[in-house]
Amino acid sequence: MEEEAGPEARRGVLKVVVASGTNLAVRDFTSSDPYVVVRFAGTNAKTKVINRCLNPVWNEEMSFSIEEPAGVIKFEVFDWDRFKYDDKMGHAFLELQPVAAAAKLRRALRLTTGETKLRKVAASVDNCLLCDSFVTYADGEVVLDSWLRLRDVESGELFVTVKWIEADAK
Repeated sequence: MEEEAGPEARRGVLKVVVASGTNLAVRDFTSSDPYVVVRFAGTNAKTKVINRCLNPVWNEEMSFSIEEPAGVIKFEVFDWDRFKYDDKMGHAFLELQPVAAAAKLRRALRLTTGETKLRKVAASVDNCLLCDSFVTYADGEVVLDSWLRLRDVESGELFVTVKWIEADAK
């Protein structure tokens, strides 16, 4: 007999978009060659390297097929170097609990069309949010756009988007 997932578990796709970085730290003489490593659910994904840029635009999307949006996404920024180890340029994390809570609210409200703000996520000392963010529902996706302040570095922010698409959302 197959064991069924509980009523709360929903299979879907979590899309993580690493959009851009601003005011990143200098690790070479006057600039850096940044890229981002995304760590989630035991998997690592990496953006391309943007040469000689402190305000890179990646706009790269990574997809993860998972049971539910739970846990933490970790972002690590590095400066690519040809002849030595890549230099660390800071790190940040994003808790997925607000996305999971908003997905449950979407189901409770039976939202299927339109655009709705579902939840505010406040910036605090306990998270990496640079400013308050909102989880919204639009076009079958629960979406969180966030500015993240990099930690353990003199400067830098990342703009990322997390999209949760449940298999039965549309």
